[in-house]
Parts: sequence; structure tokens; C-alpha cells
Amino acid sequence: MSVLTRDEAQARAKFLDVHRYTISLDLTTGEDTFDSRTAIRFTARAAGDTFVELKPAALRSVTLDGQPLDPAGLVENRIALTGLAAGEHELRVDASMAYSRTGEGMHRFTDPADGETYVYTQLFMDDVQRVFAAFDQPDLKSVFELTVTAPEEWTVLGNGIAERTTGATADSATAEGATVDSGAAGSGMAGTRWTIAPTPLISTYLVAVAAGPWHSLRTEHAGLPFGIHCRRSLAPHLDADADEILDITRSCYDRYHEKFEEPYPFDSYDQAFVPEFNAGAMENPGLVTFRDEFVYRSAVTDTERQTRAMVIAHEMAHMWFGDLVTLTWWDDIWLNESFAEYMGYQTLTEATRFTDTWVDFAIGRKSWGYDADQRPSTHPVAPDPDAVPDTASALLNFDGISYAKGASALRQLVAWLGEKDFLAGINNHFARHKFANATLADFIDSLARATDRDVHAWAAQWLRTTGVDTLTPRITETPADTDTGPAWTLDVVRDGSRPHHLTVGTYDTDPADPGRLVARDQLALDLPASDGPRTHPGSRPALVVVNDGDLTYAKVRLDTQSWDTALHSLSGIPEPLTRAVIWNSARDMVRDAELAPTAYLDAARAHLPYETDLAVVQGVLAFAATQIADRYLTPEDRPAALTTLSDLTRDLLRRTEDGDNPGLRLTAVRHTIDAATRPGPLHDWLDSGSVPGGPELDPELRWRVLTRLAVLGATDTAAIDAELDRDPSATGQEGAARCRAALPDADAKAQAWARLFHTDDLSNYLFAATAQGFWQPEQTDLVSAYVPRYYPEAVALAARRGPAIADAAGRYAFPRHAVDEEALRLGQECLDTAEMIPALRRKLVDQLDDLRRVSRVRG
Repeated sequence: MSVLTRDEAQARAKFLDVHRYTISLDLTTGEDTFDSRTAIRFTARAAGDTFVELKPAALRSVTLDGQPLDPAGLVENRIALTGLAAGEHELRVDASMAYSRTGEGMHRFTDPADGETYVYTQLFMDDVQRVFAAFDQPDLKSVFELTVTAPEEWTVLGNGIAERTTGATADSATAEGATVDSGAAGSGMAGTRWTIAPTPLISTYLVAVAAGPWHSLRTEHAGLPFGIHCRRSLAPHLDADADEILDITRSCYDRYHEKFEEPYPFDSYDQAFVPEFNAGAMENPGLVTFRDEFVYRSAVTDTERQTRAMVIAHEMAHMWFGDLVTLTWWDDIWLNESFAEYMGYQTLTEATRFTDTWVDFAIGRKSWGYDADQRPSTHPVAPDPDAVPDTASALLNFDGISYAKGASALRQLVAWLGEKDFLAGINNHFARHKFANATLADFIDSLARATDRDVHAWAAQWLRTTGVDTLTPRITETPADTDTGPAWTLDVVRDGSRPHHLTVGTYDTDPADPGRLVARDQLALDLPASDGPRTHPGSRPALVVVNDGDLTYAKVRLDTQSWDTALHSLSGIPEPLTRAVIWNSARDMVRDAELAPTAYLDAARAHLPYETDLAVVQGVLAFAATQIADRYLTPEDRPAALTTLSDLTRDLLRRTEDGDNPGLRLTAVRHTIDAATRPGPLHDWLDSGSVPGGPELDPELRWRVLTRLAVLGATDTAAIDAELDRDPSATGQEGAARCRAALPDADAKAQAWARLFHTDDLSNYLFAATAQGFWQPEQTDLVSAYVPRYYPEAVALAARRGPAIADAAGRYAFPRHAVDEEALRLGQECLDTAEMIPALRRKLVDQLDDLRRVSRVRG
């Protein structure tokens, strides 16, 4: 398959002006393929040649200006259009297209719970070619007019308002209260034709269709139809959360209209929760698609609800930044994602009940950026265009740098620039480039028009550089017996090159409670400081926290006395964001081999039983379990670590016996299960259906218990099959696949390996579940023979199945617990000698770098 290069895209954008796509999709032709007919009206600005992209199962016909072209002219995924005269043209393409099971193109899913089938598009980057013929690049915007023929009981959703035009009367949305529409048409015809309102000018990758017997809740807000949709088997769960989801949606919509001068640019706002979705969500104009795990079947914590709300806010921000104004080429993907990430957290804080979202960002999201920025694969937030020469390389930049680091950079920009000037620049940007495309230079120019500050220099220092600065305080004291009395001097040493506008927090021990701290001062600081070290009157504080408030993006260290204070009083620091900054410092020190992993565990054991912020508890426990216990400690030290985690979660369970903190109790139960070394209590929970004192075991907890029992060799396939009979849902299928692969049995491992690498029938979700079960830290000896097999077989798999499965193979199927020189040698040899697609190469580079870090931490 040919990938589109930047040079080709630039040449085609100069050559063409694309006016309108008229697309007809027929989803009634069978389980494997659908029909796609496309008419493209475009202008050639001069005489010459170009090409259109398509990845069909079968190409039936191509006509250009009424003259047939030979379908054999399709080479890989391109149809050459040669000898074009300057002026207007029309291209017509008739093809059969293949459904996907990997979340790319037109994904098809049959729900095992009830046998109902759903399809939806994910056309990001270059997958529109899997659905219809297109000049597939973001700066050839066009109007899209779609009709869709679907089974008569289905509902079709699209970028604009969709109406049944044959076989049934069009649905109508009600005004205020949400009404239920389960998608029944009842015309008696084999297929029903739907017409979707033409779009304004949008990019090819933003076209969206979702079709199936959706369970829908519809309402109206600010004069626009709003809807939320899911598959029928999830209907009760969507109904239970509908008020919350719609309230978040309305609140964010209203807040964005207070921030942005440009009104919402589309005719409706639908949110579809779709199965087996690869990303968290996708910002299709007027039809945002979400992974349907956000329709909660089981109990979740309030922090998880906040995450769902943040994704809703993030995707809505894209309606302006990404959809209204779109990047010109994929080197500027950060302009989409960093902006939406920042706006999602900030707007949620301002407009909803979730007022501490930046704590969750600090402890649960920002580390994604820090980790990515310290690997060999790091790149600038805004890479040089030459570093993104084609779509395959662009796909690799959807990472913690483009999201978390970029959002952190924007938060630092707002702190330095001021929100008023920042929003003035943003609104200037929307006004200048609406329904068009823009670059980093355009964005910075829009900001520069709103401020006297040198944003061009800021962008060069923050957006064009790589790596993480480290900020270390140096504190000296003046004795109390001097003429001026006691004083202390702070000098913050910066290892790095970026300027930082931040706050230094100072804290004293509470005289009434030595385990607690009270805030003394918040000191504003700009680095590099023009006046050098600063002296402050009085005795030195017990705790000095650089980047208190987490306004900048940098690793921070504590001086010796502050670290001693933190170890004693971390849970007694008044603000959760300050505690998150210190926990992140400890995390970074472990990763940099400056703090023993057991010291981090000891701090967690001492302070988490008293921590009041759930995001902090979840973030610290996740790192302690999945990184320290599972990887950074040797197999010999792992049992002691699991004991520490079990003791810690037991304290959390005791603390929550009165039932007033269900989210904390649920978190403790999950980690108790994952750290269990004795199967007896888990069997008791499973048999009784509940944890003593609650909660009852819902499907998520039952599969979690069974997975741990499988790892411990304390269950069998009969029990797994029985649980699947109890929960035959798609999530149940994934749970069963995970459990079967986790059994410590040679035959079970062989069967799981064959499903992963020797067959291509696993969907993206079932592949991930099977891979998650296969490698377990307790089973390294059992699966050691598979480590050398992984590399050649992953390379072959990625070549066959493409980027989505390649990503899953590198993310979930990688032997991450094989920490030795031979495993590293095998991996590096593969990188040095094997031909592999970029998606897998990037994952292997990152995974092997993480393995080297684990080896250094182990010493």
C-alpha cells in the first residue's frame, strides 16, 4: 500500500480544488462487504496529472467526466488521473469495500449478547480510502453529501441530521425531555435509505457514519438536536447515566460559547458509544464516536466518571479546533490534540461538578508525556515538517507528547500569557481560518496579535524542542543569631533550556498536629531568574515544593529536608495538587534510579490510607502495582511487594467499612484482587457473589477475580466457560479470552499464542484481551520460550493485519516481564535487521527502552 507523502499532498493541494463528494453506501450486501459509490466534483487549476485513493475489495468501475477508466489502473491504493485539462471535472467510482474487524475504516461488530450488528466508521489519517474514494488529505476540504441504505430496523447517524427517505417516516427529535428511539423502522423493505444533511467544508478524515439498531436518547439544547446512542444490549446502562452525560454535554457546550466568539459550526450534536473502538473517542463533526466502555456496565469510581466527562469536553473542543479550523498537514496534529486536551480539563473544572480535574491530569495523565519524552522516539510537540514526511510516520505522533506534554505546554502558556490574551488569540485564529486549514505559524501569529509578549520565542523554546527539564531547589540558611535575624535563600537550578513561569510553595509543620503541614507562602518564580537566588526572612520552611500548582512541565526534585518532611507528612499536605506534584517527583526518582522502588512502596503504605483525593490514590496504586511490583522489583522481591500492597488495601477496606466512600472502596477491592497470592479468599468472594461488607461482585469484578485465579492456577476452563455463560456479553468474551490465556498451562499458552499470531480472526479487542492474559510476572519461566518467537511473529502479524493490530501487538503482546540481557539483545537485533511497518517499530523502540530502564532500576 502506498502512503501519502507530504510532498505529494502539497503538490495535490496546489493542483486541485475539491468542491463536493456525493457518496452512496449500501450496508445490506452481506456480512463481509458493503457497496460504495462516490462522485467527486473538483477543479484542476492547470493541466496535469493526479491520483485518488481507494482500498476496495473489488473495483467495479471508474469514470472521469463520463469516460470509463480501466479498473486495472488501480495500483495498490491509487487510481491515476492523467491528462486532466484545467477546469471542472467529475470522477465516479463504484466499488465493493471490506468491513473491518480492527477498528479501521468501516468496522463491523455483532453483539454476542443479542446477535444485533452495528457498523461505524473510523477514517482517521488515511482510512477514508477503506470506505469511499477520496483525495485523502486534510487540506482538501469539501462538502460531503451522503446517502446510506441500511437494514430496515437500523438507524443511521452521520455528520449532519439524518432522515429516512424511503421505507419509513423520518424520526423527529423532541424539544426538551429526552425520548427513546430504539431504531425500529418497520417498513417491511429489505433496506431503508437514509439521507444525511450535507456538511459544511470539512476534511476527508472527519466524515462519519454509524449504523445499527441503536438505542437512542434524543433532546434539544440551544436550538440544536442532541443525541446519545449505544447498542441495545447497553440500553439500561446508558439510561442510568443519560442525565449525567447530557448535563456534561450541555454545560461544556454553554461554556465553550462563553469562551469562543465563533458559534458551534454544525447542525446537530450526536454522541455514539460504539463497540471495539481503538481510541478513547473521535471528534467527527456532529457525530462524536466514543469507545462504549464509557457506558458503564459495572460500578466505577467518581474519578472514572470524571475521565468520561473530560473526554466529552475534549471532543467538543475539537468542533472548533480540529474541525472548524483544521491542520494543513499531520506535523501539526498537536494543534488538535493539545488544545482539546487542555480545554477539556480546564472547561470541565469551570463548568461542571468536577472541579479538581488538574489533579487527575497531574497524577494520571502527565506521566504519559514525561515517559514518552524521555525515550529515543521522543519528538517536539510541534515537529519540523520534514520529520513527518508521510502518513505512516504521522500516525506515530499520537502519543503522550502530542496530548499530555502539549496540553502542559498550553497550560504553561496560559499561565505566562494570561487567559484573556490567550482566548483573544484563539478567537482571532478561528475568525481568520474558519472552515479552512492552518499551520503552527498561523496559530502563533494569531496569538502574537493578541499580546505584546514574544510568543514566537516561546514557541521555539517549548514546541520545537524535546526532553524534560529538571528543576532542583538549593536552599541555604542564615543563622538566627545574625544581625538581620534568621533567613533562608532559594535557588532553583534548571537542567534544561525552557523558560518556566511557576509557583514555589512553602509549608510549615502544624504545631497542633506534627503530621500535618500548613501553607506559609506561594512564591512566584520565573526561570531563568534574572535576579538569581532569592533570600526570604524567617526560618526555612519544613517543605519547599517547586512547581506547586503544577503549572509547568518539568521533573522536580525536593531538597533533603523537604523530602524527609514529605516522607513524614505527605498525606497531611493541604492541597491534593501539591501532593500529586510530590508523588510525581517520587515516581520520577524511581524511574531515574534515584529512589529505591521499595521506598516508594513504603511511602504509599504510610500515606495512602489517609489520602483524601481518589485520583491520587488511584494514580499511586497503579504505579506501585503495574510498574514497581510487576517490573521494577526482581521476581524474588515481588512477593514482599504484593504483601505490602495487600496490607495497604486492607487498611483502605477498613477505612471504607461505613460505606461513605464507595469509589475508594472499589479501588481497594480491585487492587486487593490483583495483589492476591492466596486463592482462598477470592474463591469465597466469587462463591458468595460479594466482598464482605460490600460491594457485590458485578461483572467487572467477577472477571477480575477469575483472571487472578487463572494466573494463580486456581481455576480452569470449565469455570471460565461457566462465567461466560453467566455473562455472554462482548466484555464477557474479552474476559474469558483473558482468563484462558492467563492459565499457567503449556497447552493454554500454546492455544493463546496461536490465536494471537497464527490466525487473523481475532478482533482488535479480543486480540488485546488475549495478549493481556498471556504474559504474567508469575509465569516468566513458563513462557520464556515464547520471547524469541515474539519478534519475528509480531513482524509478520503487523505486515498482514496493519497498524491497529501492530500497535496492539507492540503494546499488549510484548514480553514486558522478560528483563534480561538476552531479551534486550533479541529485541535490538529485530530492530536492526527486520523490515517492519512503522507502527510496530515505534512500539518496539519504546518497549525496549522501558526494559532498559527497568534493568537500570533493578541495578
